[in-house]
Parts: sequence; C-alpha cells; structure tokens
Amino acid sequence: MNRPATIVFAVITAVGCMALVYFQRMGWMQMAALAKLLASLGFLATAVSAGALRHRFGQIVFAGLVLSMCGDLMLIGRSQQNFLLGLGSFLLAHVAYITAFVTRGQNRRWALTAAAPVVAMAVLVLYWLAPHMASGLAITVRMYIAAISLMLITAFGARGAGASTLIVSGALLFFVSDLSVAMQRIVHTEFPTIIWGLPLYYGGQLCLAVGASHSSSQ
Repeated sequence: MNRPATIVFAVITAVGCMALVYFQRMGWMQMAALAKLLASLGFLATAVSAGALRHRFGQIVFAGLVLSMCGDLMLIGRSQQNFLLGLGSFLLAHVAYITAFVTRGQNRRWALTAAAPVVAMAVLVLYWLAPHMASGLAITVRMYIAAISLMLITAFGARGAGASTLIVSGALLFFVSDLSVAMQRIVHTEFPTIIWGLPLYYGGQLCLAVGASHSSSQ
C-alpha cells in the first residue's frame, strides 16, 4: 500500500464530495458534474494506491467501483432514462460486490444473522416506496433493492470469514445512502437529502476501496 498516496486520494474524494453538495445546492450543475467526476475518480485512485488490484478479491471490488462511477455519471442527468441507466449501472456494481464477497469466502452464521434485519429493512423500504413508484420503475427498483440487500448480507458473511471490517462499513454506508436517492428521485421530498446521502455514499466507496486491499483471496 502506498499510504501517503492513498490518504491524498481519499482527501480528494472527500473534497470532491463536499464541492458536489455545495454546487448542487447552489444549482451550478456543470460544476457539480465536475465535482462528481473528481470524487468518483478519487475512490478509484484510492483503491489502486491501496493495492486492491494485487489480488482477485480486490480486482472484483474494483470492477464494482468502476461500475459505481459509471452510475454516478449517468445520474448527473435529471431524466427518468438517466435514472434508469444509473440504477442499472449500480445494480451491476452490486453484482460485482456480491461476487467479490462470495469469492472472498462466507461465514454462513454471520450471513444468516445479518439476513433477518436486512430483509426486514428491504421490505419496509419497498412498502414505503410502493405508492410513489411509476409502473416503469417498479421491477427495476425491486431488483435493485434485492441486489443491495444481498450485497450487505454477503458483506457480513465475508467479514465472518476474515475480511476487513471496512467491507461491512462500506456496504452499510452504501445501503443507507441509497435511501437518500430514493427520497430524492422516487418520493420527491423537498428536503435536500444529498446533504447526508452523498457523504455516506462516498464514505462507503472509500471503505470498500481500502477494505478490498486488506483482504487477500482465499
């Protein structure tokens, strides 16, 4: 691990995230797009500098990070088509993370213990979103919630098999951050959920980026 470079790239991600929140709140969307690109490239650079590409587990996590960055860029647009494309990219990112966590190894007891509260939360989220979902979104959103729930469960399973605690932290932060996206894009709340959602999202990606480098494949 190149620790100084990793710290620098993590700071760049944090600065990009703060700038993104500020620019979006000000309505400066072109500047917000640049800040989002900077923050997303930052977590990719963090993963590389931390050594995630040196083994199979980290390589698969890195693929998920790349797909997440693609989703970030697609969500810059405000249309429903952009939202669906972004959702699809993040869905593939979660498939990559699930693959990585399963590849790392699973502790069945840890995974089953996590499954009950995670599934309960997923059901509550679906119940909350149901009245607000357009018919064209329903199937995609259900698939996405299933994927991110399985991602979180397998993250706990990987932790039980010896993966870094950062893996679970990253998965949890990602899971919670998606509630802010749902509130903004599906429920259409007036509260600026990006204030807490974006920091949680980028924090989660940084945890996954660094956590992948701490765990070698079995």
